[in-house]
Amino acid sequence: MAAAPVWSVDPRTGKQREQVAVEASAQEMDDAVRAAHAARDALADRTVRAAFLRGAADELKAAEGTLVEVADAETALGPVRLTGELARTCYQLRAFADIVDEGEFLGVVVNHPDDTATPPIPDLRRYKVPLGVVAVYSASNFPFAFSVPGGDTASALAAGCPVVVKAHPDHPALSELVAKVLRRAAARHGIPDGVLGLVHGFEAGIELIRHPLVAAAGFTGSVRGGRALFDAAAARPVPIPFHGELGSLNPVVVTEAAAAERADAIGAGLAGSMTLGVGQFCVKPGLVLVPAGDAGDGLVKTLTDAVSDTDAGVLLDHRMRDNFVAGVAERTALPDVESPVTPGAGGEHTVAAGFLTVPAARLAAEGEHDLLLEECFGPVTVVARYRDEEEVRGVLSRLPGNLTATVQLSSAEVAGEGDGAGLLAAVTPLAGRVLVNGWPTGVAVAAAQHHGGPYPATTSTSTSVGGTAVERWLRPVAYQGVPEALLPAELRDDNPLGLPRRFNGVLER
Repeated sequence: MAAAPVWSVDPRTGKQREQVAVEASAQEMDDAVRAAHAARDALADRTVRAAFLRGAADELKAAEGTLVEVADAETALGPVRLTGELARTCYQLRAFADIVDEGEFLGVVVNHPDDTATPPIPDLRRYKVPLGVVAVYSASNFPFAFSVPGGDTASALAAGCPVVVKAHPDHPALSELVAKVLRRAAARHGIPDGVLGLVHGFEAGIELIRHPLVAAAGFTGSVRGGRALFDAAAARPVPIPFHGELGSLNPVVVTEAAAAERADAIGAGLAGSMTLGVGQFCVKPGLVLVPAGDAGDGLVKTLTDAVSDTDAGVLLDHRMRDNFVAGVAERTALPDVESPVTPGAGGEHTVAAGFLTVPAARLAAEGEHDLLLEECFGPVTVVARYRDEEEVRGVLSRLPGNLTATVQLSSAEVAGEGDGAGLLAAVTPLAGRVLVNGWPTGVAVAAAQHHGGPYPATTSTSTSVGGTAVERWLRPVAYQGVPEALLPAELRDDNPLGLPRRFNGVLER
């Protein structure tokens, strides 16, 4: 039976652009994993892999024009957005190169023997080593930053782990081009092509997570798809870590004082955040608690005006468009749900932004309105109008885990008046990133960043953005009583690599 073709499709028209590949057979997937496994030693030298990461950023930047053109043709995200995303991706690669050079991520700890301790301490030396081949499942909505050259790939390579990427069907041509760019960078540093494998096809993705040489996986996508892969990773004869980002509602709570003080600013900011990228950001605010009464009415009016002025947009593919249209129709049909600006089909290939309103009391108790507590991918949000703090707490108590949670406070509440601290304490258990008087759409690449959250936002407690993302692909090893001559260079007393470490209880940098 012939392998199924992989087509590049224009989401603006729904028409096929070109055939770029065929779906990987079981043998081709196996070959990709084995080639990656064989490339492990080429990443052992931190100097080499730091140079590779910087070289990859340089090569991506040099190919910017072609890459952005192809990405736009496959995603309709626009050259401005995509150019910015590619710049972010290059910055991320260079940031991980700096982390590799510094070496703190290795977590080196040396304890000399101490017979006076209870119990006595032998000679112990601990650091972290790479897990092995990492399977990366590309995201649809970020064709650079969360796909072939994205954070999972960059952090895995930084850890010393080769990667096999399951390409997303929404941008297969771009995936092929980016893989060639990364392999070109690898070759310039003596690293074999196999360090970055690429496979297409649903079945290849399923079999990839089961391959015995795959040591860990990173995923960004739907709850349904991510949970299936998570279960498969756990069901293996040797289970492996699965770091999945699955879905998030990203709740926002607007206090009555904040709404009274700056209804227009909050309404306009919400409109911009929920429609950014045609509502296809994983951190889009999908549920907003707004007070009933005049202050909340003013916010809703501003939101209505701003969303009404938003042009129809193209989603990443027609399947997502159909799901969006069906999802908002199902939600709009619920009792007491109104749509001041009705979301849905904007044309044959586009969608119109909008938002729904519902009494918060409808969400505070289990029932048919539970659908409103599920993410709807696209330019829509739910505004729940609350009467008192009890209703706010009731809705928050029913929310699943999220990537972000936001509170909008008044200037007095920011200064410590009222119960701003109590509200922060109420939302903190719900999310991995908590914001005050901001909007969650935008995930900075920074050392203190955390992009993750309680399930189903993610399947682990780790982050997929920021320097500590590298920790997902490492495991600690302690050496006891090993002669100095046999120790890895990272653990020797004279510290020949100049690594930050904790030496007999003292932090050395």
